[in-house]
Amino acid sequence: MTKQNVVVAETKSGLAITVSVSNSSSLFSTVGHQIKPPVVTTPTAGGYIAISPNKQLLKKLETGGMNAWVESMRASSPTHIKSIPTSLSSSIQDYTSWMHHHPSALNMFEQITSASKGKQIVMFLDYDGTLSPIVEDPDRAFMSEGMRRVVKNVARYFPTAIVTGRCRDKVYSFVRLTELYYAGSHGMDIKGPSKSSKNKKVYKALVERTKSIPGAKVENNKFCVSVHFRCVDEKSWSPLADQVKSVLKEYPKLTLTQGRKVLEIRPTIKWDKGKALEFLLESLGFANRNNVLPLYIGDDRTDEDAFKVLRKRRQGFGILVSKTPKETSASYSLQEPSEVMDFLHRLVEWKKVSLQSQSRV
Repeated sequence: MTKQNVVVAETKSGLAITVSVSNSSSLFSTVGHQIKPPVVTTPTAGGYIAISPNKQLLKKLETGGMNAWVESMRASSPTHIKSIPTSLSSSIQDYTSWMHHHPSALNMFEQITSASKGKQIVMFLDYDGTLSPIVEDPDRAFMSEGMRRVVKNVARYFPTAIVTGRCRDKVYSFVRLTELYYAGSHGMDIKGPSKSSKNKKVYKALVERTKSIPGAKVENNKFCVSVHFRCVDEKSWSPLADQVKSVLKEYPKLTLTQGRKVLEIRPTIKWDKGKALEFLLESLGFANRNNVLPLYIGDDRTDEDAFKVLRKRRQGFGILVSKTPKETSASYSLQEPSEVMDFLHRLVEWKKVSLQSQSRV
């Protein structure tokens, strides 16, 4: 049996905590700053936290041939509303309807903070497209100094975690804030179950087989390997998908998931950002408490798992970052990272005023 380890940074001390994820329904108990994992017997029981492959996507790719792969690549994160408007008036009508169901978190700020009365806000943030703009070169997805200051201030008042598909070390090199919890590789850092040796082989194979495709970029995120095709001409998507598929055939225990203009190859175990959110809430001691309000802000298809968890819990709000209407389980929306920064700044200022008011009582 293989254990999985998730590494997070302890907020105040800056120390790293490694927790072993098992199949137990009660993942761990916390004593002080220690997280104690239970003994595990099998990785297949219902309580096991792992990566969740998109079954419909896998079935479609297995049976639909190369056209299905390219079609799926076009549908990168999250799915756009399928009915394409034929006129400006219908476009405005569709957008107005979508905004009615997913209003701006800035416009609904008072309602969000009112819902937090008597509760501890816990902040979860995606990185790419949320704290930083989407850029052609993923190695240059830098966050602004203004955003870094705001996130640092948010972490002063609220437990704050970054949940990203990137490896933890990579995103930390961008953010450089010790006050945060970092959940890399969609919530699980590489300390299990396949270690890094297999990923290195897959990474090298993908680099070799995609090097002839201009614009393709392969990134080793430790727990998963990402193939970015943002800079690849659409005419080359089919050859790229063909090469990725040829690598997957050699590793039957790996599967394909998709993000925003990126193909991700990872172990076929159940793990996603929704599981990461639940895991971090439990590690922070908020798993079964009613006095907590999780807020999750993200722009990617993979963030939908976290939005769904919040809806299922009927606790907290998901906020989708998008300029266009998309199918989503988020409650609210923000258009771009600059609005995310505005929202986080308002949240900090609101908390400051609240604390000042309490001190005068």
